[in-house]
Amino acid sequence: MGAIPVQREIVSRASDVPERDDARACDVPAYGDASGYGEALGRDEVSAYDEAPPYDAPACEGAPAHDGPSPYDDPSPYDAPPAPADVPAPTTTPPPAEIHSTLPGSPLAPGSARALVRAALAQWAERHLPGTEHLTDRLTDDAVVAVSELVTNAVVHAGTEVDLFCRLEARTGALVIEVGDHHPSRAPRGAEAEAPYETPEYGRGLRLVAALAESWGITYRTGSKTVWARLPARGTAAGDAIAAYTGERALERGLHVAGVLAPEPRRAERDREWLDRGALSFLAEASDLLAGQLDENLVAALAGQLIVPRLADWCAVWLEDEVMGRWGSPRSGEADNGGGWGDGGGFAPGPRLARVWHCSENRIEELRRVLEKDPPCPPDGLRSGPVPFPWPREALGPLGTEGSALAYRLVAGGRPLGTLVIGRAGQLRFPDEITGLVEDLGRRVALAIGAARQYARQATISAVLQRGLLPGAVAEIPGVRSALVYEPCDKGGPSGDFYDLFPGGDGRWCFALGDVQGKGPEAAVVIGLARPWLRLLAREDYRVADVLDRLNQLLLDDATEAADAAARALVAAGGRPVGPGDGPQNRFLSLLYGELAPFDGGVRCTIASAGHPLPLVLGAGGEVCTVARPQTLLGVVEDETYTSETFELRPGDSLLCVTDGVTERRSGSRQFDDEDGLAQALAGCAGLSAQLIAERIRRLVHEFGGRPPEDDLALIVLQAE
Repeated sequence: MGAIPVQREIVSRASDVPERDDARACDVPAYGDASGYGEALGRDEVSAYDEAPPYDAPACEGAPAHDGPSPYDDPSPYDAPPAPADVPAPTTTPPPAEIHSTLPGSPLAPGSARALVRAALAQWAERHLPGTEHLTDRLTDDAVVAVSELVTNAVVHAGTEVDLFCRLEARTGALVIEVGDHHPSRAPRGAEAEAPYETPEYGRGLRLVAALAESWGITYRTGSKTVWARLPARGTAAGDAIAAYTGERALERGLHVAGVLAPEPRRAERDREWLDRGALSFLAEASDLLAGQLDENLVAALAGQLIVPRLADWCAVWLEDEVMGRWGSPRSGEADNGGGWGDGGGFAPGPRLARVWHCSENRIEELRRVLEKDPPCPPDGLRSGPVPFPWPREALGPLGTEGSALAYRLVAGGRPLGTLVIGRAGQLRFPDEITGLVEDLGRRVALAIGAARQYARQATISAVLQRGLLPGAVAEIPGVRSALVYEPCDKGGPSGDFYDLFPGGDGRWCFALGDVQGKGPEAAVVIGLARPWLRLLAREDYRVADVLDRLNQLLLDDATEAADAAARALVAAGGRPVGPGDGPQNRFLSLLYGELAPFDGGVRCTIASAGHPLPLVLGAGGEVCTVARPQTLLGVVEDETYTSETFELRPGDSLLCVTDGVTERRSGSRQFDDEDGLAQALAGCAGLSAQLIAERIRRLVHEFGGRPPEDDLALIVLQAE
């Protein structure tokens, strides 16, 4: 068959089933309030089910007929065997196997529901609760798929909080699932026609639930709607047959799971049904595993472990090197080979073998060596469907001389990213169910690789930009020891803090520590303006206060020019003129800037602060004082006049300059600099070197809060020798 539809957690559209006039509310008994998932796994829950009346309401239209007992007919008492005469009867009954949780109506709810149900069933079995003797792996897979479909329906069609309830019947081992929402005017999906495979997939809705469940129905109440399903416990005959078959294939090929997915012809229908059910759970969990991976090599490794041995005996992932360009084209005059994969002789180099995986680890290196000689060369076009691939007989040895291999092109966003090749020994072709499932998995792998590459590109750009915004090396000042701590909060983007320490000429040395409003590209623009201008003005022999005056005017002029340019562009495009406050905002900058002039008895320091935390001086005897005075931020007030202060650092004195990431470090409602916290911390550093002072302040800032810092952290220590 074709590719297998899969449940999607993020959906862009939904088709509502028309409401029916004969739909009746099912009188489902309330199960009372219960705690969430975390508490459900930590203690026993007893709901009102034990006292609830039997469920006699008919199933809603469209549900399969069910002549047996309803999901609520299971008696509450536990049918324990009679105790021997010499053993006193127990005074308490085991708690029922049930959970209740409320999930947010977000795309993350289906994944949370799947994890909740799978963990709950495992814990019930471990605790030997009533009914768990009937639990099988098949019932667990059916429950995960049914819960995923029902919760996704509730999220897509209602968008409210989702109430999930699961109960295992003690007598029959059947699993009752209820999923409720608070938007009863929308009917759950289940009657619309399935879309073609190439269109976005939204799962199989209630048709899949109807196929899995013995009975199901919909309950309408004022302000809420509940869809319930009763999944019967399967007999042991099918499970024993599958287990025996798996063992037989394991002895022959050394595989346990892939044998079940490659059934013999006489069991094709049974195993195809199993694959139809297991595939949805497999793809959903594979999507969760691949999502958020930021390394393409890790994505390739995960793809190999997902496929082998579950779907194939071996697999290989080639990734296209974007530096080399896209896949090469055949030489002029060479004909296409009919949609297959050629020998690569007429193609430009490009793909690299990122991952090889085999169910037998001692064959991996030999298989890699053979595959590296003959990389795949896909035909033209961006079709991702399977194409026959030459069987690597040289690597797989005598036992693997016969087999089938398929290649899938990994395409995302219209760009080829690589190739996925799978192989299975002992058969001439893959089952259609496997090819469709791998094709769907390949799409997810391609999307994950594309996202990882996009992140890598962005991280590279940010790293290069960050390096350009900071000095390549800190200047060494005669007679002064310096230490620096610089820790951006966002490792993947430009920081809002910057520093510099450079010679200013005429025996002067200049230093700067600044903090730009915001982060990212906007902050990078301001730093890119400020740091070069600081160096230029200092080397033109401008004094400290004059440097701040001119830098303030520069930021204001730049903001005005940016606003005028934006207004002209908008008017030229036919839009309305930009009013006050609509264009680019002013770029604020707090800056601590100073000059150092060493002399025989110490260092003379001239410093000015523009909206920045004031610097502190630690004397050789342990006394701490504040130098400079607070002034206005740069880039706020036009024609602002700044002033500077001059003082001397005697041998052993230390000057500490920090950004607000230090002073405003939070622990609850408290800040690090409350009640002169920074001055007290600095006073405890008496007698330490500049490097030890910087390291101690950094450690105290980190230890102040229980969580990592949420702002950039930068500090400079200058100590007179």
